[in-house]
Amino acid sequence: MKEKLEEIRIEAESELKKAPDEASLQNVKAKYLGRKGVITEFLKRMPEVSESERPEMGRLINEVKSFIENLFEKRLDEIKEERKTSVLFKERVDITLPGRGIRLGGKHPITQVMEEIISIFERMGFEVVEGPEVELDYYNFEALNIPKDHPARDMQDTFYISDEIVLRTHTSPVQIRVMEKQKPPVKIIAPGKVYRCDSDISHTPMFHQVEGLLVDEHVTFADLKGVLTEFAKLMFGANIGVRFRPSFFPFTEPSAEVDIECVICGGKGCRVCKNSRWLEILGCGMVDPEVFKSVNYDPERYTGFAFGMGVERIAMLKFGINDIRLFFENDIRFLRQFS
Repeated sequence: MKEKLEEIRIEAESELKKAPDEASLQNVKAKYLGRKGVITEFLKRMPEVSESERPEMGRLINEVKSFIENLFEKRLDEIKEERKTSVLFKERVDITLPGRGIRLGGKHPITQVMEEIISIFERMGFEVVEGPEVELDYYNFEALNIPKDHPARDMQDTFYISDEIVLRTHTSPVQIRVMEKQKPPVKIIAPGKVYRCDSDISHTPMFHQVEGLLVDEHVTFADLKGVLTEFAKLMFGANIGVRFRPSFFPFTEPSAEVDIECVICGGKGCRVCKNSRWLEILGCGMVDPEVFKSVNYDPERYTGFAFGMGVERIAMLKFGINDIRLFFENDIRFLRQFS
C-alpha cells in the first residue's frame, strides 16, 4: 500500500500542475480527496492493515492528503493570478495616448429652426405669445370663422377630448385670446406644438407651428408681402426666389400660400419640387372681418394679416431632410449632424 500511495501522490501532483483552469482543478481535487475519492477509499481499507502498521499507514495517508491540499491551494493561486494578468493585458490602457474629449450635445434641429424663426420676427418687432395646447373648440374653430358645420373642418384631422375640447390643430387660437384682451395695434407670433390625426413621411401626429398676426389701421397686403418676403430671404438666403399664390383659409380673405424656389435643385426642377421649381413654406392672408367681429374689433377701422408655418417643413427644406419622422426617432447618428 505504501508503493500505491506514492504512485497516487505522483499522479495527483502531475494532474494538479496541468489543470488549466479553476474548474479542472476542482475536478482533480474531488478525484483524490472527495467523498468517493482515491484517498477516501484508502481510509476505508485501513481495517485490512495490521494493528502494528496502522499508525504508520495513517501517517502516510495524511501526508499524501496534506500534500495534495497544499498543492491544490498553490495551483489555485497561480490560476487566479494568470487570469488576473490576462484580464489586465486585455484591458490595458496606453497612458501615452491623448485623452478622449467628452462629446458635447447640441440643440435639436427643430429647436434650432424654431429659435431662428422667432429671432427673425423679433427683429421685425413681433412679440412672442404662447397659449394652451388643450383648447376649446370655440377658440380653435368657431372664433376663427369655422363653425361646427363648416366644410373647412375637414381640412384638419382633429383629436377630440370631448365635443367642446380638442388638442389644438394650429396655434391660431392664441391670436384670438390675445385680441380678446388687447386692443390694436397687435403684433405677435405664436410658436408651439399642435396636433392632428396624421402620420407618414411628411406628417406626424404632433408637430410645431409658428403663426403670426399684425393688426392696426391701414395694414395692407403689401405689408404682408414685405414681411414674409423678408423672412424667406433671411431664412433661406438673400437670393432665394419668392412667390405668392392665391389660396383659401376660412380665417383670412384674401388668402395666399408662399412658395420659395426649390432649395434642392435651385429652381431647375427635380423630384422634390415635382419639376415645378417651387416649394410651399407657409400660408397667409388678410384677417377675415368675421374674425374681427368675434373679438369686437371694428373691421371698418382695423385691418390685419396673419400667417402660419410648420417648423418641421422649414427645417426639412433648410437641412435637406426627406423624412419628417427622423426628427422624432432620436437616432444619435442623425442628431450629431446638427451639434
